[in-house]
Amino acid sequence: MKKIYLPIILLSATAALTSCESLDYTPGDQMSGTTFWQTEDHARQAAVGLYAAMKAQWCFGMEFTFDMCSDLADGTSPWADISRGTAFASNSGGVQNHWQNLYELVHRSNTVIRNVAGMPISRQTIDRVTGEAKFLRAMAYFRMLNCWGAVPYYDETCDINEEFATLNAPRTDADEIRRHILADLDDAIEKLPVAWDAADLGRATKGAAYALRGKVYLFNREWEKAISDFEEIVYNVHNDYGYALHPDYNELFRLYNGNHSQEMIFSIQSIDGNTAGYALDIVSYFGNKSTMRLIASNCIVPSTTLVDMYENLDGSPFNWDDVFLGFNDGTPEMRRQNMCVAIDQGSTTVTSTLACDTTKVMDAYRLRDPRLCLNVITPYSHYLGTDAGSNPMDKQFVLADPTQGGAPMEAMAFIRNSEGWNSYFWRKWIPTGNLDGYWGEYNRTPYEFPLIRLGDVLLMLAEAYNEHGDLDKSIAELNKVRARVNMPGLNSGPAWLSVGDKSSMAERIRRERAYELAGEGQRYWDLRRWGLLEASVKDATDIFGDLMYTRSYQSRHELWPIPLVEMDRNLNLTQNTGW
Repeated sequence: MKKIYLPIILLSATAALTSCESLDYTPGDQMSGTTFWQTEDHARQAAVGLYAAMKAQWCFGMEFTFDMCSDLADGTSPWADISRGTAFASNSGGVQNHWQNLYELVHRSNTVIRNVAGMPISRQTIDRVTGEAKFLRAMAYFRMLNCWGAVPYYDETCDINEEFATLNAPRTDADEIRRHILADLDDAIEKLPVAWDAADLGRATKGAAYALRGKVYLFNREWEKAISDFEEIVYNVHNDYGYALHPDYNELFRLYNGNHSQEMIFSIQSIDGNTAGYALDIVSYFGNKSTMRLIASNCIVPSTTLVDMYENLDGSPFNWDDVFLGFNDGTPEMRRQNMCVAIDQGSTTVTSTLACDTTKVMDAYRLRDPRLCLNVITPYSHYLGTDAGSNPMDKQFVLADPTQGGAPMEAMAFIRNSEGWNSYFWRKWIPTGNLDGYWGEYNRTPYEFPLIRLGDVLLMLAEAYNEHGDLDKSIAELNKVRARVNMPGLNSGPAWLSVGDKSSMAERIRRERAYELAGEGQRYWDLRRWGLLEASVKDATDIFGDLMYTRSYQSRHELWPIPLVEMDRNLNLTQNTGW
């Protein structure tokens, strides 16, 4: 069975479709219409090139890393300057790279839209490929709208091969950009199929276009329109889209070797953990040093804020003071006394639990919403990592008292943080062992990664219902997500589950999105659209309350700076306020 696993070499088309929003772009071999844009297979190859651009690391291939810009994760790379409030227009490589790669996707889409229209092939193929290109162009511009607001708009009338040295359009008003995005999605909905056959799994569908258009409406607070689009695919209003929540939350993020879930509405397809270029680089950022001999140069870890948010199994709020009296206001030394053990100098065994009741510590995590321990490696739990030869090896996460013995070492029995932080570790997205030999390189994680999935859509529909005044409908959608992990539904009995008004429901939705979507990169964009980014910014502290690094906020952080190098290339660009 052949599927679209990306990136795929686009044969001779690659050179002509490679570009970025930069004046130093030089087109490669020019393709004549008599040599390429001629056959059904050519059209398919051109469409595949779009997905290669979309999946690129600095386009949507590191979507999961955006959680470090929010209150759900702490980290060192790739968005340290955005996360810590230290970015400048002149020095942010991540901002510059994201700009260029998003415009790469735009220009590839424009090239396909312009050329496929006149191909001597079936109208069905022309429409479907055009729909894919417009969906991906809309996706790129929607991200640019959220990053920078107004940006230069280029459509298919811009031929990158002819105009690469004169891309000097001024910034187009944000409302107009949004109108272009919606127009593209209108066309994509009309042209895209409800589903592709198995050989083309991963290509954009009608349902994906509805979901993205609903998200655009949601972000613009157009509740009725968002509801209509989300209901279309949740309730199969005009077509049978076939989407369903995956029954196993943990398994949903461990789909590899051709396995696919009906929950995935639009996802990045990855395959082969042993071949370069065919899998996402997730472990390099989310992994621990026991993960396939990780050579750590990046580090993103779950925040204490995220871990402390998860509810108890009965849905009541979690409070550390209920576990250890005085913990919330306690000193780091007091917390260490309650949570640390001693290990031997050889880092092979726990020699003494000291004053720590490890069962009590473990219960503080495992008697909570199951998503906590499925998303996060918590103290004294185990993780199947690998030894120095990439063979499966059990590891334990211990909090070791450095004054009482050795330090945790990944080469032995324990898990170690590459930064020396006493932080939590990600379990979500992190392969276990070596996947029976299927996975052999830490920088190639072969899992299917969702850019849009049904769990997210249900929570967005719940939000739209709530904002529109349909509280009961909102609760029903959110409870579907909770039921999957056997968490009690809202308004199901105890007072702590009671929700009676719009504002309290809005808070529930915000928290539920954190529980459900942690590690998927959605939280940063949520906080900004809710107007809660400033309130969420606080210094990064570890499990004991020790400072890892500081964060700051200024009003200018609500939009990213236009990269200075782009302003040097295009003198018609203006800068965002405050930069």
